[in-house]
Amino acid sequence: MGTPEFAVPILDIIHSRHEVALAVSQPDQYNHRKKKATSPPVAVYANEKGIPLIQPEKIKDAAGIIASLQADLIVTAAYGQFVPKKIIEHPRFKSINVHASLLPRHRGGAPIQRAIINGDAETGVSIIYMTPKMDAGDILAQRKIAITDEDTQDSMFYKLSMLGRDMILEVIDAIESGTATPRPQDEAAVTYAYNLTKEDELIDFHKPARAVFNQIRGLNSNPGAYFILDGINIKVYGAAVAGEKTDYPPGVIAAVEKNCFKVSCGENTVISITEVQLPGKNRMMARDFLNGKGRQLIKEAKEIK
Repeated sequence: MGTPEFAVPILDIIHSRHEVALAVSQPDQYNHRKKKATSPPVAVYANEKGIPLIQPEKIKDAAGIIASLQADLIVTAAYGQFVPKKIIEHPRFKSINVHASLLPRHRGGAPIQRAIINGDAETGVSIIYMTPKMDAGDILAQRKIAITDEDTQDSMFYKLSMLGRDMILEVIDAIESGTATPRPQDEAAVTYAYNLTKEDELIDFHKPARAVFNQIRGLNSNPGAYFILDGINIKVYGAAVAGEKTDYPPGVIAAVEKNCFKVSCGENTVISITEVQLPGKNRMMARDFLNGKGRQLIKEAKEIK
């Protein structure tokens, strides 16, 4: 059970050694820009490989189909729906989940984004037994990976997907052979990585530049962090913490240079904006923005809302 690109390498490595009796993915989504329905990556992969596929609106409605398979194990990876207890407990070896965080930290639907936004120095993959309580099952395997300043949501999705792929067969082998050694999570150390909201996307320049930088990276490339300049929502995809301090209050364009413009942030810090996107336009480097629409916007409105 999985939906986004994150889950595809995990499905692929399982498919290389085991019989995948069924793939379960979220329904196709209508793409208004392309004016057609778009299948999620797991569904595309399953169809390409001839793996039986279902895409129920609600997974509970597929309980009968899943029960009829007499499967040994269910593996979930970023599926995106709450899986009922009767499905979790049906297979011979129950069900496991590949979760992109170092549980019990960052339980929930946005662990990769929240780890970057929170400024975590590391994250990882935890493979756990599934329970009816969100991401609370016993840990079967866990590996760490560093988060660097160069990392974004996109790069960490890829790295953690590869890490999950590298771990999953060992876990399945251990479960099958009876050598798995699950350990309970420390409930006192639980944190939650709730799904992103529209409010999470708006940059608050009252925060220090490092926090703004982490927000931009954590939302890059989807949905993207943004600020409002002269009533226009401008997304930011490239930024860096500037070395200098400023006396400007937060949210003021403190300097315009050839390849960036600098915005004052909380605690007298400064962030350099290097890549942006205007509504309905492609992403562009700051120098192109400053040579075009941005020049007039900045001239008319030095303060960012």
